[in-house]
Amino acid sequence: MTARTTVLGDRRPRAAERAGSRRRHPARGGDHVRPPARTPTVYFFVLAAVVTVFLLLGLVMVMSASSISEVNRGRSPWRIFQRQAMWAAFGVVGMWATMRVPMHVVRRIVPLLLAGCAGLMLLPFVPGLGYAVNGARAWVSVGPITFQPSEFAKLGVLLFTAHLLSKRATEMHLVKRTLVPVLVVAGAGAGMCLVQGDLGSAIVLAVIVFAVALVAGAPLTPLGLFGGAGAAAALGFALSTPYRRDRFTAFLDIAAHKDYLSYQTFQAMIALANGGWTGQGVGRGASKLGDYLPLAYSDFIFAVIAEELGFIGIFAVVGGFLVIAYCGMQVALAAPDRFSKLVAGGVVSWFVVQAFINIGGVIGLMPVTGLTLPFFSSGGSSLFVTLTASGLLLNVAGNLK
Repeated sequence: MTARTTVLGDRRPRAAERAGSRRRHPARGGDHVRPPARTPTVYFFVLAAVVTVFLLLGLVMVMSASSISEVNRGRSPWRIFQRQAMWAAFGVVGMWATMRVPMHVVRRIVPLLLAGCAGLMLLPFVPGLGYAVNGARAWVSVGPITFQPSEFAKLGVLLFTAHLLSKRATEMHLVKRTLVPVLVVAGAGAGMCLVQGDLGSAIVLAVIVFAVALVAGAPLTPLGLFGGAGAAAALGFALSTPYRRDRFTAFLDIAAHKDYLSYQTFQAMIALANGGWTGQGVGRGASKLGDYLPLAYSDFIFAVIAEELGFIGIFAVVGGFLVIAYCGMQVALAAPDRFSKLVAGGVVSWFVVQAFINIGGVIGLMPVTGLTLPFFSSGGSSLFVTLTASGLLLNVAGNLK
């Protein structure tokens, strides 16, 4: 009995030790355990700080830019701000969710998300649901909720492109296996945007796919050819009718068209000049009064920022997007897996290019395309999707190698 007890006594600790060893080394066939959480890097905190400041400043500027015009229309000065704040709350929830959900789980539901986005893109053509704004039938109204499906399509196409090019990483030299499928999906999405009359969203959607393919290592020659063909198609759409052609080329001579086609751009330039170095002060800008700048709280909110916060505000906004560009690309380069790398690169390209196009239109260097300024412009679906995509970027930033 003593010898047997001694043997068993020796075996039990060894068995426990072997079991512990298996738990510590899942690759040897032991029980699977979740790997230890990585400590968020400085890029995570910098990106989180920029997103937070942009969100709060955007809400303040929407309130400042919309309150007077709403009172002049006999409405509550809080109406647009309250709607924007509601979507901001939804967006924060979406950002928290995408920041916490593991990327492999996100990847599993990509086909479902893409199918849902495709269904949403059809809704503007449904009688009683879709309606037009400034010539673009790109909005949907369901009771008190109004949204723009193309905003969701940007995220859906981005995730699909990242998923496919991650799955076929060893086949990037095979154009038919990589570029062609994603370009078909991107072409379908951009084509539906053009049918809706939304050139700006079509351009951004194409840029997202191009950027993800470039980060994925697609061959430059076919990528350049497809990119050139897409640019030619967009230009052809812009010049397809006299009205579109006049609107697209009006920025070339703003003074000559300041009474009609370039009216908003001309007024925005006046607001920029009035802002000076320190601005007129929040709520004190004159451009939003009356009908000087009808879309002051939407596409042209950058002009209100410039007038009320001056060069300091311009530097903060432009500098913030440059910080997102730098930190986001560093995050993409250090991402733990290929899917995360492509998602991070796509989100950064999306934000920066859309901001560049919006600001370029406001200051008269580019045509006005109707794109919102991410985080700032009034637009519930735009803000919600932007914050949700920011969560994906923060997810990757918090789990670097």
